[in-house]
Amino acid sequence: MSTPDPTPTRTAVALARGVTATGWYIASSMVFFLLGTLVVWGAVVLVARGGWRIPPVLVGFLGLSAVIVAATVLLLMRYRRDGDLDDRDSPPWHRRFFSLPVVAGILASILLGIVAGSVLLGAALIGATLCLVRWGPGIRWRGVVLLEVALVVLWILERVRPSSTGDAFVLAFFAILLPATQALSLWSWDVVLELDHARRTEARLAAVQERLRLAGELHDLQGHHLQVIALQLELAERMIGRDPDAAARQISLARASVDEARDGTRALAGRFRGVPLPDELANAADLLRAAGLEVTLDVAADAASAPADLLGPVIRECTTNVLKHGGGRWARLGLEKAGNAWRLTAANDPGPGSTIGAGAGLEGIAHRVGVAGGDVSSSRDDARFELVVTVPIETVPTAGGAA
Repeated sequence: MSTPDPTPTRTAVALARGVTATGWYIASSMVFFLLGTLVVWGAVVLVARGGWRIPPVLVGFLGLSAVIVAATVLLLMRYRRDGDLDDRDSPPWHRRFFSLPVVAGILASILLGIVAGSVLLGAALIGATLCLVRWGPGIRWRGVVLLEVALVVLWILERVRPSSTGDAFVLAFFAILLPATQALSLWSWDVVLELDHARRTEARLAAVQERLRLAGELHDLQGHHLQVIALQLELAERMIGRDPDAAARQISLARASVDEARDGTRALAGRFRGVPLPDELANAADLLRAAGLEVTLDVAADAASAPADLLGPVIRECTTNVLKHGGGRWARLGLEKAGNAWRLTAANDPGPGSTIGAGAGLEGIAHRVGVAGGDVSSSRDDARFELVVTVPIETVPTAGGAA
C-alpha cells in the first residue's frame, strides 16, 4: 500500500498562510494610502496655510483624521470577517450602512472637509468610507465611477475660485485617487477570498470523493463475497442430505470466503486510516469552520509521521463531539511532539447548555489510547473544554485496528 504524499497538505497550509498575508498586505496598503492623503492635506492646511497657529484647526484636523483612520481599520476588519459568510448570513443592509464606524467615518469626513476648507476632500473621504461597506455585485464600481466624475467636477470648481492656490493639483491628485484606490484594493481582496474559498471547497470535495470511492469499493467487495457465500451455503444445504462430504467442502469454502472478505475489509480500512494526520486535522478544521466556528490549527512540521491509525479516529471523535455537543464559537486543534510522545490537543468554548465531555465518547477514546500505552486527560470550566491525548512515539496496535 502506498503512503499518501503529505506535500498537498503542506501546499494547502502554505496557500492558507499566503492568503492571510495577502489580506494583511492589502489592508495595510489601504490604510497607508489614506494616511498619505491626510498627511499631504495636513501639510498644506496646517503648515502652508498656517493652521497650526490656530488651536481649534490643529486639534480638529488631527482628531478628525484619527477618527477616520480608526473607522477605516474597523471597517476593514469587519469586511474580512463578513467575507467568510454566505449571502444569506450577511448582516442586513441597515446594519452595514448605519453601523458606528460608518456613521463616525462619514461625520468625521464632513467635519474634516469643513476644517480644511475643501468640499473635494470631504467628498473623497466619504466615498472612501462607503467603499468599505459590502455592496451588492457591481454596485460599488458604479458608485465609484460616478463619485470620480463628481470629484473631478468639484476640483474644477475649486480651481476656478479666486482663492485657489497652486497646490490644488497635488491635493486633488490624492483626493480623487483615494476612493478608486480603495475600491480597487477591495476588489483584489475579494478575488483572494474567492480563491481561498475555492481552495477550501476543493479540499472538502476531495475528502468527500475519497470517502465515496472507499464506500464504493467496500460495497463491491462485500457484495461479491456475500453473493459467493450465499451460493456456497445454498449449495451445501441442497447437498447435505445426499452427499455430506461435498456439503462440508462447500461450507469450508464459504468459511474461506468469509476470511477473504474480512482480510479485504481490513486492508480497505487500513487504506482509509492511512491518511496522514495533517490531512485529517485540516479536514477537521475545514468542517468546523463550515459550521461557523473560528478554528486555530497548530500542527508540527513532522506530524505526518504520527500514528494515524490511532489518532485519526480520536480526531474524528473530537470533531464530532464539538459539532454535536459544543455549541461555542471557537475551537483549537493541535498536534506536537513532546519528548518521546505525540500530544494531541482539542479545545473549544462550551456554549450554554453544552454537554461536551459528559458522554461515552471520552471513554471510548480513553480505552483506545490506553491500549496503545497512551494517556487521556480533560478539563472543563465555564469558558473552555480541553482534551489532551498523549501517545508514545512507538505505539502498539490498538484493539480497534482490526476490521
